[in-house]
Amino acid sequence: MRARAAAAARRGLWRLVLALTGGLTVVGSLPRGGCVVVANHSSHADTAALLAAVDSAHAPRVAAAADYWFGRGWRSAVCRVLAAAFPVRRTGGGSADIACAAALLRAGRAVIVFPEGTRGGAGPARFHSGAFRLAASARVPVVPVGIVGTGDLLPKHGRLRRTRVTVRIGGPLTPHPDAARAAVTHLATADSRTNSGAHTPTAVHVRPPRFVCERPIVTPGATMVA
Repeated sequence: MRARAAAAARRGLWRLVLALTGGLTVVGSLPRGGCVVVANHSSHADTAALLAAVDSAHAPRVAAAADYWFGRGWRSAVCRVLAAAFPVRRTGGGSADIACAAALLRAGRAVIVFPEGTRGGAGPARFHSGAFRLAASARVPVVPVGIVGTGDLLPKHGRLRRTRVTVRIGGPLTPHPDAARAAVTHLATADSRTNSGAHTPTAVHVRPPRFVCERPIVTPGATMVA
């Protein structure tokens, strides 16, 4: 219960922040039970967008680079409190760090991983396999998510700018890096008007913003988990 309460507080905080910086549209939702969420990564704002989009019942935790976020000083404490993050090494040992999250998945929680390993460019780079081995070992699905707008909101090495952010949550997949990367790419680039009869989310800047929640997007050709 404490984890859910903390997740609800973070969700409310980041929704408020995104409301003030242009608004948030959420399309789709996570399946019931534990799952590994994989998403494209172009901005530090991606974590805020995901924590604002994911329901608090899943009490999400976020895998974060140990060398950047968990050094000495205030950054580590802020990362743990505001982003529900846990450290993952990028130079050896990262898979073991991610594997420690299996208990969270068995408890029905969501573990968020950016499988590119770092902020990328225009499209998702090659996905590392740690998140998918974790999902397979815990026997939970991988859920692809496409994040749009964060690269403009908070560019890499840039300043914060007012931009609306969209988070599109896809259907659950069996754990496979190539299928997940294709699904994330589709979700991060597809025009929402083409999504299985879903209507176009209204991108009107209001306070509070209009949060549009529609049925999950199923990427064509993806392998679904029963």
